[in-house]
Amino acid sequence: MSRIILLTGILWLFSQSIHAEQSQITSPDGKLSVHITDENGVPSYSVSYNHIPFILASPLGLDTNIGNFTREMKLSTTSPIQLLNEEYNLPTIKQSNVHYQANRGVFTFSQNGKVIYDVVFQVSNRDVAFKYNMYPQKETLCCVINEEMTGFVLPSGSTTFLCPQSKPMSGFTRTSPSYETPYTTVDDAVGKNGWGNGYTFPCLFRNNDKGWILISETGVSSAYCGSRLIGKLDGMYQIGFPQAGEYNGNGTTNPGIMLPGETPWRTITIGETLAPIVETTVAFDVVKPLYKASQEYKYGKGSWSWIIGMDNSITYEEQLRYIDFSANMGYQSVLVDNWWDKRIGRKGIEKLAEYAKSKGIALYLWYHSNGYWNDAPQSPRGIMNTTINRRKEMKWMQSIGIRGIKVDSIGSDKQVSMQLYEDILADANDYGLLVIFHGCTLPRGWERMYPNFASSEAVLASENMHFSQGSCDAEAFNACLHPFIRNTVGSMDFGGSTLNKYYNARNDSTTRTSRRITSDVFALATSVLFQSPVQHFALTPNNLTDAPEWAINFMKEVPSTWDEVRFLDGYPGKYIILARRHQNKWYIAGINASSEEIKVKLHLPMISAGETISVYTDNARLVGKTSTEKLNKHQQLQVSIPCNGGIVIVN
Repeated sequence: MSRIILLTGILWLFSQSIHAEQSQITSPDGKLSVHITDENGVPSYSVSYNHIPFILASPLGLDTNIGNFTREMKLSTTSPIQLLNEEYNLPTIKQSNVHYQANRGVFTFSQNGKVIYDVVFQVSNRDVAFKYNMYPQKETLCCVINEEMTGFVLPSGSTTFLCPQSKPMSGFTRTSPSYETPYTTVDDAVGKNGWGNGYTFPCLFRNNDKGWILISETGVSSAYCGSRLIGKLDGMYQIGFPQAGEYNGNGTTNPGIMLPGETPWRTITIGETLAPIVETTVAFDVVKPLYKASQEYKYGKGSWSWIIGMDNSITYEEQLRYIDFSANMGYQSVLVDNWWDKRIGRKGIEKLAEYAKSKGIALYLWYHSNGYWNDAPQSPRGIMNTTINRRKEMKWMQSIGIRGIKVDSIGSDKQVSMQLYEDILADANDYGLLVIFHGCTLPRGWERMYPNFASSEAVLASENMHFSQGSCDAEAFNACLHPFIRNTVGSMDFGGSTLNKYYNARNDSTTRTSRRITSDVFALATSVLFQSPVQHFALTPNNLTDAPEWAINFMKEVPSTWDEVRFLDGYPGKYIILARRHQNKWYIAGINASSEEIKVKLHLPMISAGETISVYTDNARLVGKTSTEKLNKHQQLQVSIPCNGGIVIVN
């Protein structure tokens, strides 16, 4: 009897597997594979690379106010696989000319015979991107997403490199979450949930010794909220919506969409090495511009007084000095930070803009975003939050030749705040203004979606080293994370490359302030490692006399836009060496956060054998120097980098 029961059970399981619909989509080279199924009525997918699992069976589905579409679902149809072959140019990202090839498949799920949504997958040789396209239900032409079941199940033994999401309305003047929390641990075990609120995108994982996984999202506009990852048990991470307390409790946590409508793209980058992680362009590959640029925008380098001199530096005379400094450096701009309306005045700004123009310099102006969503007192306030005030101000800025704005402290991922980001960008484009966001969310494909978007902070950036010696002590550790995580998916307004030894205007130890412990070569290296088309470096006029001449000359020449990036070596939180190309010139930059000196033999096939290269190095005491040599016939160079030091190679 027991044998009959066992046989019956096996036959039942077999019948269930027969009834489960399965489908597959692979990358153009056939190595990256996604399996989609509706087993037991639950939509799910899995991802493997070279037949090795990287994402285990993970849930799909949407629970909405018009129905729960996470169960009793059927994979009803699968479209023929379509090969996408697209080229586009985008000067503001890590690679100016991109050739995107991917296989696209549309997998339609139904419930009780009614078509509910498509899950669209696009699979390139290193990236998986997917989104939901949801259909109307009879006369119902809108819905609210209560919960996304979308999940990512990591293989057992995977480790994490994650940035925890902060509590809403916490931190400085209740401006959180602003994506300015530290990476508390690296190579940590799965199964945690940060500080209880999940993790901010992008999220990096190591699949044991098999390779690496980067999870993020792109294509977020006013049509949806920004999301995060919620850590569950057993290596499961689920899409989480904003917290109720964000934005001072205003705005819904759940996104609403028109029907037909779609979600943003969720992206998974897979690599046996870290090269696909560092080099990926998927955040831009799968999105399109939402409007045309009103003009050809100018990017470039600049200076700003606030990072070293803070609020007391926002005076007419000091900004004149920084305009002259930028001109001496061959830079294109000066950022005038908070309180300028009180300390300089609008007439003063007009005079500064006129003087700057005579020197070939343009100004960026700082603005508060608020609003009702935090207590930050810095001004100008109450301008960027309303259409009427904002457009009036932008018209004035256009009339005096302002190049761009830096808008601070939005601090939310709710759909209503995504609307504010979009409105600021769209209005600024009408008046020919570039936009940098500060105290803000992660940009999600915005360089391509919004042609006048320049950069976002969304990182524990340089200002924290002014405020805290602890941040100075952790500078190298954090800098060895950003090229692998934050800066992989979007331009990063870090505001670093400091050549002052001390974070004060006197650059001496008599003023109570924090002290930089990294080297000058380290500072040069970060100007290459950190990608943003607009760079306001933390240099000061005194650096023309108190910094090494070779360092100043390098900072005069280093570009802010790049045509290509190549990962060479490194490990998150320990060290990083990568190469960026601007036109025909390569910049190879490396830094070391490890306690011991690292020695690496670099293979540099991008530079011809026998070509003369400039090499910037540190000794054990972090004293830098520059030298020239010819690259050997094997196109190899042995380099060593001390702790908190750097290396830069230029052909």
